This record gives sequence, structure tokens and C-alpha cells, in this order.
Amino acid sequence: MGRARRARRIAAAAAYGGGGAGAVGLATYGLLAAEAKIARRVVGTPFETAPDDSGRYGHGFGDQIDLVVLGDSSARGLGVDEPSQTVGAIVAGAVAAFSGRPVELTNLAVVGAQSADLDGQVDQLWERVEYPDVAIIMVGVNDVTHRIDRSVAVRHLAMAVNRLRERGTEVVVGTCPDLGVIRPVPQPLRLIAQRWSRDLAAAQTVAVVEQGGRTVSLGDLLGPEFLESPTVMFSKDQFHPSPAGYARAASALLPSVLDALGQTTVDTGRAPDQRRGEGVGPVAVAAVRAVADPGTEVVGTDEVGLRGRLAVLLRRHREPLPDTSDGDGRADPADDSAGPTPASDGQEEPAADVQNRTGQPH
Repeated sequence: MGRARRARRIAAAAAYGGGGAGAVGLATYGLLAAEAKIARRVVGTPFETAPDDSGRYGHGFGDQIDLVVLGDSSARGLGVDEPSQTVGAIVAGAVAAFSGRPVELTNLAVVGAQSADLDGQVDQLWERVEYPDVAIIMVGVNDVTHRIDRSVAVRHLAMAVNRLRERGTEVVVGTCPDLGVIRPVPQPLRLIAQRWSRDLAAAQTVAVVEQGGRTVSLGDLLGPEFLESPTVMFSKDQFHPSPAGYARAASALLPSVLDALGQTTVDTGRAPDQRRGEGVGPVAVAAVRAVADPGTEVVGTDEVGLRGRLAVLLRRHREPLPDTSDGDGRADPADDSAGPTPASDGQEEPAADVQNRTGQPH
């Protein structure tokens, strides 16, 4: 089964109350349980708590922007020492600077939270902020590590997004990161966790877009830096990001948050650029491509195709385009290094093509 089809299946099971999409055999389950114990001993729990980053950012004279953060320990900022080093604080400060308006940040994320906990976090939110302007959600890792059925996890995320959108709140979801880069996790558990986390991220994208939110792929925690410099990008528990890691994640989420708020950015109003692998197509296909390309945003359109809602895929990370000209300004047709051309006809891209173009397994 192709990954796009799998993402649609998981999201459909979430929408219609199905289950079983995350089931594994008894032998595999026993192996995962044993190796998970090894991983927990290696990773450890060196942090007692995460800093409280809730508060007011910026001193502009415009109307206050209410920004909320929901989710798990990554949303909470576990692994850093100062409140200013969390994703929420970095995004709040940047939004205040770009908009010239003060930002009130309310962080209700909980260390160890799963997607099922989002409902309670939204309940708490209504008690503190009646109509938030924008919400950032980062969740999914604990669903994978606790072997929660993916359709169940996606269902809870979709319900949270739906409740927020009904209040008029813009929603930006940082999808489940690729757990295949966590070095303390032994093989084959790491490979299985990689597949599960990628499948969950793709299904999250389908469900979130269907509910009117937008997603940003966190992928392998946003770049080869995490693999090449784990002591810099990971905190001392070798699992949660360091301040540099959180800053990298925040930089990927920020353009989408600004766009959701109507703030002008370099991407505002521009058409998808096929040279960057961008385009409009079935949401499940866009979701799979986003998983393979960290920092990519997927947002729905008003158009509906044969396979459901169509979505726009934008590579928000502004990497320079490769020089593929043959001397007369035309691209060399034999060079596909500029990335995949998004399908607009609803066809799924073969797995081999995705791997060849991204350098990552599909």
C-alpha cells in the first residue's frame, strides 16, 4: 500500500470511528516492548520540568494577538533552561516584531501528552482565552512511543482542530517528527518508529487540512544538522531538542503562523513554484511529500477533486534553487535535483521516485 493511500486510510478511519490502523503482530509487539525499555534507560529523564513561557511579548500599539500553544513536551519546551528558548516564545517574539503588535502567549502544552489529551487542553484554553487568534499544536511523538492506534490519535487531533476553527482560530500543526533520528533508540525499533511516525505525520496532515487547519512538516527535526551535530541540536537527554533545535523548529513554523495571521511575508500571494517541488494536488499526496521534505507547509484550497480536498504544498524553508541551466537559461531535463513536480492529476508518486529525489527512504 502506498504511503499516500495509507495516510488517507488512517485519516478516514479517524473520521468515521474506525480503528486497527496501528495494530502490530504479537512478535513485533514483544520486540518493541523489550527495546523500548532499553531506549528509556539510555534516554533517561534528566529534566524535572519545562520553563513557563506564557506571557506578553512585544510592546506594539496595535491590538493584542492571542497566540496559544498546545501539545506535548516539544510544545512545552522540555530540554531548555530559559523561557525565551521555547518554540512558543521564539514565535511570539517574532510575530510581535513583524506585526508591531503585542502578543499574549498562552502555553497549555503538557509534558508526556498524547493526542487524546488535546481535548482537555482546549477545555482549559476556553477558560483563559475565549477567542484565540492562532494556535500552534505539536503532538504525536508520545502516540508513537506508546503504540497508540494512529487512527485514534489522528481523530483526537482532528477534533481539537475542529473546535479551534469553530471559534475562528487559525491553526498551525507541527506534525509528528521522524523518530528515526533518535540515536538511543536501537534497531529495528528505530526503523519501525520511523515508519510509524512518518505515517502518523502524513495522516495528521490529511485530517488537519480537512478541518481547515494547516500543517508544517517537522520531519527529521528539520535538517541534517540533527544527524550531523546531535550534541548541538539535542539536549542532554539525547531525545528532546536543545535551544538550537527548538529555534530551528520555530523558524519553520513562523512563516505559516505569520501567513495565518494575514501578515505579509516573502511567500504571501505567490503561486507554487514547481522548481521547488511545490504545487496543488490531492491532500494525501501533498502530505506524503511534506513528510519527506521537512519545513514544508500544506494548506487546503476550496477545490475538491476525485480524491477529496485539494491542497497547496509550499516549501517555506527558503533554500536556494539549484543551478540546472544548460547555458541558455533552460533547465536540463535530465537533472531532477530541483525536486519533484507535484502531481495535479491525483496520481501517487512511486516510492522509488520519492526516495531518489529526497535522499530519504519512503
